[in-house]
Amino acid sequence: MIDPFGRKINYLRVSVTDRCDFRCKYCMSEHMTFLPKKDVLSLEELELVSAAFIRKGVRKIRITGGEPLVRKGIMELFRNLGLYLKSGELDELTLTTNGSQLATYAEQLYDAGVRRLNVSLDTLDPYRFQDITRWGNFEKVMGGIKAAQAAGLKIKINTVALKGFNDHEFDDLIKWTGAEGMDITFIETMPMGAIDEHRSDQFLPLSEVKKQLAGSWSLSPSSYQTGGPSDYFDVAETGSRVGFITPLSHNFCESCNRVRLTCTGMLYMCLGQQDNADLKAVLRGPDGLHALDAAIDEAIGRKPKGHDFIIDRKSDDKPAVPRHMSVTGG
Repeated sequence: MIDPFGRKINYLRVSVTDRCDFRCKYCMSEHMTFLPKKDVLSLEELELVSAAFIRKGVRKIRITGGEPLVRKGIMELFRNLGLYLKSGELDELTLTTNGSQLATYAEQLYDAGVRRLNVSLDTLDPYRFQDITRWGNFEKVMGGIKAAQAAGLKIKINTVALKGFNDHEFDDLIKWTGAEGMDITFIETMPMGAIDEHRSDQFLPLSEVKKQLAGSWSLSPSSYQTGGPSDYFDVAETGSRVGFITPLSHNFCESCNRVRLTCTGMLYMCLGQQDNADLKAVLRGPDGLHALDAAIDEAIGRKPKGHDFIIDRKSDDKPAVPRHMSVTGG
């Protein structure tokens, strides 16, 4: 699949649920209203759409949420998609998780063909963790990370950089991840969905973070690539890597190779735009799978050049897009 700007689309992110067992302050409100189950694609439908993308050249699928591992029966989807790894039609099957359910599912994920995953973790302080996640259990997440490593899964930590919250912990996070044999990626907070706080108070440009870290660590540009938007640097002192995802201060749109499928079957060609294609309506319509390929082709033909994220009190801190990140998938 080639979009209007000549970019090869070979990466699909699939959100399997908008539900989460955390309520991270930069992501969602504490009292969220989640989708009724009838609006959510079944696991069979998620597999059918994923298979259509694989036929069209997608080589990597990332399962996201909400928290994907709270979806009932989710391992069935992992096992079925894992068959495409065995056949060679898919290069990688992975996921992004908050880690809360990893102790339960780590071995099953490895058996399904998952070899690496991302764990979202913004602080090493249990009290700060409780504060930012509202409902999270720090020790449970740490136990999940240990279980995943024991199962043979390679872990990368994703940390949202938040001014005044965790900006004093970045060195500790790099030291910890390096000691544990993990990489880490810092991410700028994104203006998606209404939350209970001002994002302009939270926003920390990663250009500032890089300067801060360069004073403590020997960072050199890395050739490592995962197919995602992270810009990696090797850390000489730890032997691990640190990545930076900068959707606001320096977007990565020129190399975008991915599209996102929501749990409701809406295909978003850009995280930061509202244009979408309703694949659920196509899939459940009279022509079913026959019409799905054409609908995907039409959608890819509308993929925009890039997004226009901005965080600014001048705009009353209104989100760039009204849907929450948990709806679109991380």
